[in-house]
Amino acid sequence: MSLKNPAALEFLLTRRSRPAKTLVAPAPTREELMPLLTAAARSPDHGKLEPWRFIVIERAAMQRLAGLTETCGQALGKSAEDIAKARNQFDMGQLAVAVVEIRKPSDKIPAIEQTYSAGAVCLALLNAALAAGWGANWLSGWQSHDRSFCEQGLGLAENEKIAGFIHIATEGKAPPERPRPDIAALTQWVSE
Repeated sequence: MSLKNPAALEFLLTRRSRPAKTLVAPAPTREELMPLLTAAARSPDHGKLEPWRFIVIERAAMQRLAGLTETCGQALGKSAEDIAKARNQFDMGQLAVAVVEIRKPSDKIPAIEQTYSAGAVCLALLNAALAAGWGANWLSGWQSHDRSFCEQGLGLAENEKIAGFIHIATEGKAPPERPRPDIAALTQWVSE
């Protein structure tokens, strides 16, 4: 039995996030989103802790979060430019999934591995959305690290934080290819 999947490898070799500002309506329906979330949940998870969860942010909630971003930014003394940039993902967003890292107590699984798992979920969701034909982008921003925003806007508990906002909608315009890393320069081979 061959496990080769040339189409999947070709997808991974050519995948490209779509800038969030180029995503337009429609966004996936709840029914269309469920397989993407299911694919993301198949990410590596040492100890089967499920140290993450999803919060789906629909269009109406985007407007509320844009306003909260402004309020929190002003309270933090952020510049008008920083506030505008941060709220832009919600002002223009159609749908986003907040991947929330949940720090779970464990004697066996270090906290950093739980963070890695949440990051893997973000990338898996991004790739699932792209593979399904949607435009998608993984964003964060200062507000994703602001406790006031996280607690007021998304109801996060003390042991939770945002790993990323995965914006998913229809691709409005294909982005140009960008320079990629020099893999040979970044790779070390150890044979002994």
